[in-house]
Amino acid sequence: MSASSRASAPPRVLTVAGSDSGGGAGIQADLKTMLALGVHGMSVLTAVTAQNSLGVQGAWELPVEAVRAQYRSVVDDIGVDAVKTGMLSSAELVETVAELIGGTAVPSVVDPVGVSKHGDSLLAASALDSVRTKLLPVATVATPNLDEVAQLTGVEVESEDGMRRAAEAVLAYGPTWVLIKGGHLSGDAVDFLTDGSEEHWLRAPRFDNRHTHGTGCTLASAIASGLAKGQPVPEAVAAAKEYVTGAIAGGFALGGGIGPVDHGWRFGAGDA
Repeated sequence: MSASSRASAPPRVLTVAGSDSGGGAGIQADLKTMLALGVHGMSVLTAVTAQNSLGVQGAWELPVEAVRAQYRSVVDDIGVDAVKTGMLSSAELVETVAELIGGTAVPSVVDPVGVSKHGDSLLAASALDSVRTKLLPVATVATPNLDEVAQLTGVEVESEDGMRRAAEAVLAYGPTWVLIKGGHLSGDAVDFLTDGSEEHWLRAPRFDNRHTHGTGCTLASAIASGLAKGQPVPEAVAAAKEYVTGAIAGGFALGGGIGPVDHGWRFGAGDA
């Protein structure tokens, strides 16, 4: 590749996550988000799932050697401007990915995926300590929802008042920033971003739309896309929140259960 063509390439974002055969979450949601936001998406597959609008019918973790080989193949040749992690089902995978990210000098967004939208467990209980002690310390931004906060820290949040306490508990494990996602609370969709000193409350209207499959993956990938473009964390998170709010508003029915958000809402893709 010539120097001129390399200079014209978009920012590069790598997702390390599982596959969603239904196309609403996981690697598929990540790559759609990255395309919509003008970055070049690349992927390291950690698991294959049999998944649809009704839930996860099966999951098969890839060998650590396959995950490491994918990561090195992409990063050593193509390079990367930001990394995002999603489903890492075992302690061994969590520790391997943490080691890889720790050796890559770019921003990272850790979505500590524990349970799917349908309530299916996506993280072995034995892996929780590895997330706390290995993965969170290498995160530029960690993006737990309230269930994941409880799983990781034991802090139960039932109102906005508890979000600051939740953030403090997650920050104690070492991420630079934490975004506590308050989507499970009632009222507006409120998220709380902090690095322990600076604080940002992000609010958006709550839409009466049950088709929200893939919101967590989409938000984390959107943040990583902003960071890859050189945006500061608060700016990247605010832009990601705006994007995912539009995607939720455009969420559509597929199959007999919970449909996906509309990753192409800015293109009018859902109207086709």
